This record gives sequence, structure tokens and C-alpha cells, in this order.
Amino acid sequence: MSEGLKRVYGIDLGTTYSAIAYVDEHGKPVIVPNQESERITPSVVLFDGDNIIVGNTAKESAKVEPHRVVSRVKQHMGDPNYVFEHDGQVFSPEDISSFVLRKVVGDAELALGEEKITDVVITCPAYFGTPEREATANAGRLAGLNVRAVLNEPTAAAIAYGLEQGDDQTVLVYDLGGGTFDITMIEIKDRLIRVICTGGDHRLGGTLWDEAIVMYLADQFREQTGLDADPMDDPEVLNDLFLQAERGKKTLTQRDKAPFRVTHAGQQARVELERTKFDEITKHLLDRTIELTREMLADAKVKGHEGFDKIILVGGSTRMPQVRERIVADFAKEPESFDPDESVAKGAALFGLKESLEESVREILAPEGAVANGSANEQSLEAASEEQVAEALDRIEKQLGFTLTGPVRDLVNTKIVNVLSKSLGVVARDDKNKDVVVYLLPRNGEVPMEYSSDFGTDTANQAGVDIRVMAGERDSPEPLDCKDVGTATLNLPPSLPARSPIRVKFAINRDGRLIVTATDLTGGASIDVEFETEAVLNAEEVAERSSALRLLNVS
Repeated sequence: MSEGLKRVYGIDLGTTYSAIAYVDEHGKPVIVPNQESERITPSVVLFDGDNIIVGNTAKESAKVEPHRVVSRVKQHMGDPNYVFEHDGQVFSPEDISSFVLRKVVGDAELALGEEKITDVVITCPAYFGTPEREATANAGRLAGLNVRAVLNEPTAAAIAYGLEQGDDQTVLVYDLGGGTFDITMIEIKDRLIRVICTGGDHRLGGTLWDEAIVMYLADQFREQTGLDADPMDDPEVLNDLFLQAERGKKTLTQRDKAPFRVTHAGQQARVELERTKFDEITKHLLDRTIELTREMLADAKVKGHEGFDKIILVGGSTRMPQVRERIVADFAKEPESFDPDESVAKGAALFGLKESLEESVREILAPEGAVANGSANEQSLEAASEEQVAEALDRIEKQLGFTLTGPVRDLVNTKIVNVLSKSLGVVARDDKNKDVVVYLLPRNGEVPMEYSSDFGTDTANQAGVDIRVMAGERDSPEPLDCKDVGTATLNLPPSLPARSPIRVKFAINRDGRLIVTATDLTGGASIDVEFETEAVLNAEEVAERSSALRLLNVS
């Protein structure tokens, strides 16, 4: 693309696999293969001396050398207690994720001949809260990238899907990846993609189906050989079993049975796993996805959405025949398999193009001098007429030297509405002097949104108030049922009586970043905090850490 339109890449930073995409001159999102000519890259990191290796080589060593390999780190994003130690160094989930990002971005630069890829949109599960989203953004910054947005994976898939659809419809995005499960209801209309409700489980994914196969193979080995020895106790055997399990699972999508060989303690067992048996030993996992889907549909019904038109399948694990069969049996709809491994990265790339196009249109429509003083982006596109936007897009096409397709032009001013995945509240004392969570922002409420509530000080002459922010999935008032987001402190003037009013306001932006304002209504003191939790590095720490990590050789 020309200098007049910044190319923004979409990255699906997955639990088990990652991918990168861009939108070409024909308006089509395109996946960029890695150096191994594969369209997706295992999100696995191997520490090999002074080198950090990402991808298949790391994956093949995962169970053999667990002290040197990190996999499925996405499940720990935003967790301040998780670290990986190697050779005297400590690495956070953001550090590990930044290595995966450097791999996919570096390979894309080589494949496309790009001097430098800078601007990206990175995706995350819909249920990620504030700490996880900010950690994801920081992973990109640690990799030296300008993260334009952190986008929900089902929303990204819906953007890619909606670009190809002409009719208004409400769809369920059933996203079963290698490590996570999302279920989301999305309304797609002309110039509108609206998330209605979302749910999921961040530890429910295809790797659990692999584990079920491995445990079955170990049981069959003991049964056939009569040995008490467990093949799963040997790291090399276990690694081989997991690699076989993943291959066998794929075989069972095409055939009714798959062969396996288990070698351990000088004995060997040959096992033939039939698809019916595979479905039986993993039924509880599939049951859980259906249970979560029904919970989400119940939430949608409360919001006035009684039904849906289509179910689209996203994520490589949806290729398993059991998924399609169960959905048809339970919901009486034939699901559509939509680009399972690639739709999320492609949708993120389209979202990036939307951001870039809107930025360029704003600059063209801005009053003279606004671009120079940096205020062009403040002009709302909604205030511009369709004719003005069309003329601006015509000018962009002339700069580019090619024609933007109709659906791509329609991305400008397409409204994308997301919802909050967890309710957000504060810890307060009830009339029995017990700590309870009082929610201000509801789960599945549309973002951006804000809400204020008044509380009171506990005692006279209180020196300060701790605003302890909590995230809850099912609105439990018990702090132990919730996750700590962080704490902000409001200092108070002396001599305030007990029950002096404190107003707390929560505001969450479209990227899921929470801004908390607390005001002493008696004395006028206030704090205004864009929440940075203990789990998340601040800007200075990111810059310092990025400089250190860039010295490491990642391939």
C-alpha cells in the first residue's frame, strides 16, 4: 500500500497456534505463511542456549524438555503469579507471547519483502478482562509493535464472515480452538456488527481432546502388556503420545478409526481407536461447550434476543465430526464451517484496514491545519455525509493506484459494538460489616459505557479509601468468587465524619480498558485512574523490558 494508507496487520495470537494476515490490493484478507511454508505457527517457545526457537521444533520438544519449553502460555495472560524460569532469567506470559509475535511478524517481513511491520491488531478471547487484554497489548509492545487494538476473536471472525454476506442476520460464533472455547451471539447488519452476548471457558480446547486420547492409550498399553508401568511417566514417551494424539484426532475427522503405537519399558502395544470410542471418551468435553452455549443463549434471551439464524464454526477443533453432529442434534441447525484456522487473523486484518481507512478519511475531511496540529482524529466520521466519505475514499484510491471493492469501502463507518465479558464492581461493606462486591458495570453490557454509584466512609477521620476493583462472571457478591483487577487509593482530608459520601465512577472504553474515578463529595478530592493492575507492566516498564528482550535471538 502507498504511504497514504498505513497497512495494519491482523494477528491471531492463539493458545496453540498463531497466524498473521493482511488485506491485499484486491480487498481480500490474506494469510502470510511462515518460513516453514505453513500458514499457522505453533505458539510454543523453546529456549536453546542463546537462541529462542518458536514453532514446530519447539512443539516437538514440549514434553521431552519441559524445563526448556513453554506452551499454552496464553492461558496465563494477566496472571502476576506465573513466570517461566530458564538459565537464571525469569519470563512473564507477556515476554513469552512477545517471542511468538516476533516469530510470526519476522517471517511475514521476509515473505513479503517488508522492511518493517509496525502496526497490528491482535486478537484475544471474548472473555478476557482488563488485565488479560492489557497484557496482550503489552506482549505486542514488547515485540516492538504498535498495537492499534486488541480485538475479540469471535468479533474478528464475524467481521471476516460478514464481509462476504449480503443479508441481515444473527449468528452464533462457536469458536473451539486448541486451548480455549468462546461462544458469542453477533448481529450482522448493514454497517453494523453488534455483539449481543458472549461466554466461554479459557481452559476448554482441543488439547483436552488430545489428553483424553493419551490417557486412553496409556490404559490400553497397561491392559495389553499387563504392566503397571505408566507410559505417561516417561517424558519422551508422553511427548510422542501427544504428537500421535494430535495426528490421530485429525485422522478421525476423515476416517472411522486411527492406528497408534505405544512403546514403553521394553514393551509395545498397538491400539486402534475408533471414532465412536473417541466420541465416548471426550463426550464430557463436548457437553461442556453445549452447556456454555445454552447459558449464553439464556443471557441473550434476557436481552430480548430469542433466536439466531446461523451457527458458524471457528477454530481448528471444530473440524471434529462430533461437533457438527452435536450442534445439529441439539439446535436443529446445520452449522457453517468458516475458515476455521484463519478467519480470526483475517478479520483482525480487515479491522486494521477499517482503522487505517477511517484515519485517512478523517485526515482528508479535517479542517485545514487540523492534521498539522494533531486534531484530525477528533473529527467524527458520523458527522460527515456519505458523499463526503465517498469523495475521500475516491482520493485514497487514486493514491493507492487501485480500486477498493464495495465491501471494503463499506468498512468505513461500519459500527462494531462489543460487550463486557465480566461484570466489574468494587468491594464495599454491607450493613452487617461484611465485605461484598457491588457491581457497577454489568457482564454483556455494551462498551463503551460508564456508571457512577455513591458509597460512604467506614469511620470518622478516615485517612483514605481503597477502591478495590473486582471482576465477576456470575455476579457473585463474594469477593472470593471474583478476580482482583487492582486497587486505587483516594486520600481524604482530616476530620471527615463516618459515612461521608464517596462517588465512584467506572468507565470502560471500546478496548476494554477501565478508567476509575473516585471523588470525595465533601472535600472535593478526587482520583482518576486508567487501570493498570499489578499483573500489567506500565509504559516505562514495557519500554525497559522491551529493550532487554530485543537483545535475544528469536527464530
